[in-house]
Formats: sequence, structure tokens, C-alpha cells
Amino acid sequence: MTNYQFLQTFEFKNGIKIKNRIVIPPMTECSSFEDGNVTKNELDYFALRTGGAGIFITPASNVSSLGKGFEGQLSCASDDMLPSLTQVANTIKVNGTKAILQLHHAGRISDSKILRGQQAVGPSAVASLRPGSEIPRELTNEEILQIISDFGQATRRAIEAGFDGIELHGAKTYLIQQFFSPHSNRRSDDWGGSLKKRMKFPLAVVEQVHKIVERYADRPFIIGYRISPEEIETPGIRLADTLALIDVLKKQPIDYLHISTRDVWQTSKNDSDDQIPVVDQIKEHTKNEVPLIAVGNIAKPEEAEKVIEDGFNFVALGREMLREPQWVEKVQNGQEAGINYSLNETDLKQLRITPPLWKFLTKKIHSKLTAD
Repeated sequence: MTNYQFLQTFEFKNGIKIKNRIVIPPMTECSSFEDGNVTKNELDYFALRTGGAGIFITPASNVSSLGKGFEGQLSCASDDMLPSLTQVANTIKVNGTKAILQLHHAGRISDSKILRGQQAVGPSAVASLRPGSEIPRELTNEEILQIISDFGQATRRAIEAGFDGIELHGAKTYLIQQFFSPHSNRRSDDWGGSLKKRMKFPLAVVEQVHKIVERYADRPFIIGYRISPEEIETPGIRLADTLALIDVLKKQPIDYLHISTRDVWQTSKNDSDDQIPVVDQIKEHTKNEVPLIAVGNIAKPEEAEKVIEDGFNFVALGREMLREPQWVEKVQNGQEAGINYSLNETDLKQLRITPPLWKFLTKKIHSKLTAD
């Protein structure tokens, strides 16, 4: 069967046409050099998987030195990274696949070892509940404004490097989400406190990024935003908070909203009485005002098709694209029977899969204190 809806084209309001509805989501493969430059192994990993999907979103790229969240992270923190970023963009942009650079600041989800002796920063001096977490240093107003500028400058670099767009990493409990979360943000100034004030940082980042695109882009350029709908922490983000944020985000100059979930049809992690899938609630709330990417434990063509049939604009395949780099091509060529759904350690070298990616593929799906 080759007449799947997910193989149909999509056109954003800015005129950018996407050749199909399949997205390779950002996955941390920890393959960059210590200074954040891309390696040949990483480029090989990209090259093996690109060309089929309509959109390929890079692993998280830190926008500043204090934003680094893990070893081997790709960097977009200075103009020195432009040659590296250009290599990434050129490698991904094959056969019409659009290259999106994910912009990231780890905030408190970093530590003094990763930051080479420097203390991690966050909205407030409150440690994450993740095991081994360190207490971050509370950001000053001037530092907050600088980080907002850093996201803007990283966007300029993405434009200059040839990417088709950027995605703001507002998920996975990293800095943008930390400002929105009542667990990590205990501030009493204009950057925290009320729900509206906790939205200020994410919205300021969106505004800055859009200004940079308006100023520097000589072509239509995509701005995406990724969210995690809920947190388990108390206090923490609940679905009602996220829907309130979406009410504001959908009126901002963003081109899509990427809903980060472990399983695309999961229900609320905090309200067992709510049995409506979280993604469906978000979809109903957006009222088609902003395109949506759904992701989470999708592997087979019929599973991807169900997502599109349910009214989502794009479907992202994460683990499955690691196991089967030619997933889209096999579907297009009527070779679905040849799609690989399993993986063992003997396949790692051929598939350019690093030890961190192998750990990601084999770890348990559910973790008590890890947000989506």
C-alpha cells in the first residue's frame, strides 16, 4: 500500500512545502566533539537516515556554553560553529528533506562536570528531582536577557548555515520549560510567580527568534516549538497549564507545535480519571490554528497513518528511524514486509548507532521522574 496519507505533501503558511508528513525527531546521539563541532561519525549517522522523511530535526544544539547539557552535544553557541552547522545542514538536505536545527539550553539539567567546573543555572536555585542533580544558580535579569539573545543569535547561525528552520526545545524539563514550571521557577519578579509571568520567558524567546528571522532570513524559514504537556513533580506543570500556554503560543509567529510524549496515545500522567489522550486534547484546543507534530512509540505504517487520520499534520518516528533508516523509502516502494522493527548489538556499527543511542533504544519506556 503506497497511498498512505502520511506520504502526502504539506504546505506551511509561509509557503514552505514539505514532501511528506514523516518527521525524524531530535534524538541525542552524543557524537559531537567536546567543543561542539560535528564529527564524521555524526554526519554519517545523519546521511544514513536522511532523504526519505519530509523533516529531519537535529539533536539538541546548545545556544550558549552554560546551556550545554551533555557530553558530545552539538553546539550553535558561537560563529565558530558555522562551518560545522553548515556541514550538518548540507548533509541532511538531501532529496527534498527539510533540515531543522533544534535550539536548546539545559538550564538546571546540567552539572559542574559537564560545564567544566561552572555551576549550572536555572530560573531558581532549586534542584531537579533527577538522581544526582545539583542545585543551580539563580539567573539574574541581565543573564536572562542574554540567554534570550543567545537563542536569537543561534537562529541567525541556523539561517546562515542553510537550515530550513529551527525548533525551540521547550520540552524535557530543559530551560524554556523550567521557566514555565512552578517546580523549577520560584521567582517573585517579572519572570515568575503567576502562570502569566511563567510564560514570559518562553514567549520572549519566540519573539526574539522571530525578529531574527524577519531581519536575516532571505527565504521562508520555519519556527517550531516543542512542548512536554505535563510534569510529575509537585508543584509542576499540569495539562491545564499547558493548554493555557498553547492558547498564547498558537497566536505567536510559530509554524508548528511538536508535542513530546513517550506514547502518542497516552492519557494524563496526573489525572487517572481523564482517559482522553493528551494529544487529542491539545489538538482540540489548537482548533487547527497551528500545525501539530505527534510522536511517541510509533513504528508501523498503519500506526503512523492512524495519527494522520486522527487529524495531526505530521507524525514523528524516533526509535524506528534508528532501527530502520530506509523506513519511508520502503513504504513508498511497497516493501513494507522488509521494514526492520528489531535491533541487536551486531547492527550498531552498520546503523551508525552510538552507545548513548543504544542505551536510549534499550531503556525502559517509563521512568518515574523523567518528563516526556
